[in-house]
Parts: sequence; structure tokens; C-alpha cells
Amino acid sequence: MRILVVEDTEDLADAIVRRLRKLGYAVDWAADGVEAEELLRQESYQLVILDIMLPGIDGQTLLTKLRQRRDHTPVLVVTARSQVNVKVDLLDLGADDFIVKPFDLRELEARCRALLRRSHGIVASKVQFGNLTFDMAAKRVSVDGQAIELGSREFRLLELFLTNLGSVMAKDDLMNRLFSLDQATAPNAIELYVSRLRRKLEGTSVEIRTVRGLGYVAELRNVAELRDGP
Repeated sequence: MRILVVEDTEDLADAIVRRLRKLGYAVDWAADGVEAEELLRQESYQLVILDIMLPGIDGQTLLTKLRQRRDHTPVLVVTARSQVNVKVDLLDLGADDFIVKPFDLRELEARCRALLRRSHGIVASKVQFGNLTFDMAAKRVSVDGQAIELGSREFRLLELFLTNLGSVMAKDDLMNRLFSLDQATAPNAIELYVSRLRRKLEGTSVEIRTVRGLGYVAELRNVAELRDGP
């Protein structure tokens, strides 16, 4: 999933970006409100982590503008103010959640996971897809109880397919969601990751098909029939 971090404190922003990228997320960083506003108008994000105190355009104004143009991207607000009325105001402006500084990065991760799940209508971290179990919190995938080893980006690619079952995902869309703006990528990167993921999913209920000229689609199949077939 692609995340925008809007934070003017460089050390904190760097810590957040490094942590989320290590988990396989594509993360872009904006150090001020003006840059963030440009990115939000030009790029597509699945989550925004938004500091309130920003140079240029403050976080509350950014959030207001985002909601005024009916952009429903989940927003996790970062604030140093813990007063109840401040939290109420942020939620009324359209924030989906908030976290108060200073915070543990593990809590930030958990809040990010919850918002990303909610945006796809998933209520729990561990979800069953036929004989495949996908655990977002533990970052673990297993088939019939046996773990499958996936790299961070393979895990996020599978997450994209599982949260968009039956929908065709264009290669460009997958590229935009898996890689940050400052990450150099080979033209055939998506094909390579999909090929590796397919090999690791052999014998599972999840099948990734190529839709010629359009991209890829993930579908569930009956593993029992597959094994008992001719």
C-alpha cells in the first residue's frame, strides 16, 4: 500500500519512513503543507499520516481541503496536543484516527494496519482465503498451517491482490502502490514479483491470472478439485 507521510521534523519523518518501508509499504515524504498538497492532488495514496503543525499549509487546512474535494483517503493525524476537544475537532474535520506525540512506532504500525484494513472492509488482521491464511499483524502467510516465506514486497503484493479479489489490477497501478517516488525500478519489476509470488502460491486457493493487455486478477479456486482433477 502507498502511504504519504507529512511531517516537518526530519528525524521523526525518517524514522517513520524507514520503519514502514521495512514492512514493505511504498512511502513518500512531504516536509511541508505545500508539497503535501501537490502530492495529494497528483498521486494516489491509500493512507496519509498527517502532522498538524506544518510550515506553509497547516495540517488542519490540508485535511479540510482533502475532504472538501471528496477525497476519502484514510488520514491518521499526528498531534502533540492530547486535549479531548482537539481530538474531537480533528475527527469532526474528517480525520479517521489520531496518535499523540511522543508515540511508539509499534502503535503507529497498528493504527496504520487498522485504517488500511477498514478501507477494504476487513475487520480482523488474520483472514482466511480457502486454505491460505493471511495475517497482516504478524506479517505471516500460511497454507494448511504451514508458513510460506515471502519477502516484504511479495507480502504487500499479495495483500493488494487479496484486498482486490476479482478485480483486474493494472501493472502501473501495482507499480505505483508498491514503489515510492524516489525508488528506482526496472520496467519489468512487477512481472518478476508476480512470477515469484505465483510460484510460492502453487497448491493454494489463490490464483493470480494474467489478463492480456490489462494486468492481473487474483481469484479463489477450489483446491480439492484441483488436487483430485485429471
